[in-house]
Amino acid sequence: MPASRFTPEPQPGLPFDDDRVHEECAVFGIHGHPDAAAHAALGLHALQHRGQEASGIVTFDGQRFNAHRELGLVGDIFSSEAVMSRLVGHAAIGHNRYSTTGDTLLRNVQPLFADLSLGGFALAHNGNLTNATTLRRELVTRGAIFQSTSDTEVFIHLIATSAGSNLIDRMLGALALVEGAYSLVAMTDDAVIGVRDPLGVRPLVLGRLGDAWLFASETCAFDIMGAEFVRDVDPGEMVVLGQGEPRSIRVTSGNRQRFCVFEYIYFARPDSVIEGTSVYEARKAIGRELARESLPEADLVVPVPDSGVPAALGFAEESKLPFDLGIIRNHYVGRTFIEPGQEIRNLGVKLKHNANRPMLEGKRVVLVDDSIVRGTTSRKIVQMVRATGATEVHMRIASPPITDPCFYGVDTPERGQLLAAQMSVEEIARHLDVDSLAFISMDGLYRAMGRPGRDSGQPAFCDACFTGDYPTRLTDRENPNSPQLSLLSELKRA
Repeated sequence: MPASRFTPEPQPGLPFDDDRVHEECAVFGIHGHPDAAAHAALGLHALQHRGQEASGIVTFDGQRFNAHRELGLVGDIFSSEAVMSRLVGHAAIGHNRYSTTGDTLLRNVQPLFADLSLGGFALAHNGNLTNATTLRRELVTRGAIFQSTSDTEVFIHLIATSAGSNLIDRMLGALALVEGAYSLVAMTDDAVIGVRDPLGVRPLVLGRLGDAWLFASETCAFDIMGAEFVRDVDPGEMVVLGQGEPRSIRVTSGNRQRFCVFEYIYFARPDSVIEGTSVYEARKAIGRELARESLPEADLVVPVPDSGVPAALGFAEESKLPFDLGIIRNHYVGRTFIEPGQEIRNLGVKLKHNANRPMLEGKRVVLVDDSIVRGTTSRKIVQMVRATGATEVHMRIASPPITDPCFYGVDTPERGQLLAAQMSVEEIARHLDVDSLAFISMDGLYRAMGRPGRDSGQPAFCDACFTGDYPTRLTDRENPNSPQLSLLSELKRA
């Protein structure tokens, strides 16, 4: 097929030197509630941090599927009575999307819906298939017609062409063909289905609200509506919500697990509990371990808000140094603030952060942040803190150096744009103009999480962004005839 079919859409400039990695999306599902759509909207609102560019909900009312998908934030999309009045039904699934490349297009907004031979089928996906391009080429060769550039649509076509007398059997057949990381919520005319990849890289949790059952990417989605967290969906497990109690189906027999450790470091909301661990407590534990590993002589611990706050609290507790908000964040600057000209762009980090001069002037400051990606924001924050009159600036990072891109549903640059892949720690320190710099060690990260280190022979987490140790095949990247480009230069994904 012509190579132009897979030509990447152009990458727009990152607004205001955005220097974070981003989770691509969130999923939510509910079955057995007369007001399913309203609860789905609440759940997606709680999961807004996982995707801010588009959102969608599909419901089933016993007769037909109803859908609304739109670009924008959950609160703007689903606050309209005209929209919500159309989303009737006792079952619903929803999705928040973070677009990693190009313009966000409505055709890529999930959940996706298709009329299959066995009935209607809606699907939402968090993650990334590492053989999506290979599978897509094969499907197109066999006559499939794609309407989006999302790898989620690959699932739809695989399910449509799988053998099986029902949609669950067809889903199992499709899952046997895919590689990578995924948490799925799907809806048929009699069930809502949740599935997690065999290694459990991406999160998915099960909850209950009265007689209704729910899926969500994180437990904070249950808290907003007063639902009860029941358990995590196991790696390689399919859970079917229909009549009565949830039904569990084992998709794979393996017992390995490689949960994304960056969920604890940065992605998940601090008030969520994932895999039995409080995200907030995990971040504080990482901060405590970081202080034990590398404590400079200093007067004050200052977090880089907001993601650095829990780790900085842990660092301050362990070090016995005072904690203060030496940097204040403006929460009202988003991706659509303005189309910045060069003069505005030169203001850089001050659009989002401002130094709290009375707290910093004349102090030896420890800045604690969750990670360094390109280093552009870190460099400007250091300059800003020095400009207040801080006498020393020491930076401590609550993750190991990010040296490798992610191919499992996380927006990261190519290796050549990752600062730690190009420079040593000493070189990064000089580049950032800090008096000292330290990252938590890999062993320290595992200790903070209460897990055996990587030298135990069986890593508990996916930590490929720090180690290059990818837990699955990267088929599209390995195949020269079907290259998987980085998540900043490839097809738009779910």
